[in-house]
Amino acid sequence: MELLKPCTTKKFNTFVKKIEIMNFTQRLAYYLLGLLIGGVFLKFVVDYTGANGLDFTYMPNARVLKNIRNKSFEFSEVAASKMKLKNLNREDIKTVLTNGDVDFELSNKPLEGGKFYLIQGVTTKNDSLTLKIINYENRAVLKDIAP
Repeated sequence: MELLKPCTTKKFNTFVKKIEIMNFTQRLAYYLLGLLIGGVFLKFVVDYTGANGLDFTYMPNARVLKNIRNKSFEFSEVAASKMKLKNLNREDIKTVLTNGDVDFELSNKPLEGGKFYLIQGVTTKNDSLTLKIINYENRAVLKDIAP
């Protein structure tokens, strides 16, 4: 019994011969045409959905930061007093939550019914800042601020 029998249909054989006859420039033209059609289609789909501010949050750091930013955000009394002491405002905290780095060795641990995250970043004034945040199901709480 032969495992690989040659195809005997006439249509398939003529199709294979046409592919073999195509030279490189013809194959490149078909490829570029398909790429152009796909690009135009994608452009219209993205414009139609109104997705101008698309975030491709595939990495763990970006996913955690986006999750925290999209929830209602609260400040503990300790964090609020340290913000006043260090002349920090909500914009500084927002900058760290946008561009910061999550320390996963010390983070993602259960604490007080949520998950604890340690986020290090730079404020709008280029000051180094570390945020200690507890991420609950429907809100995030800034527990403490370290320099």
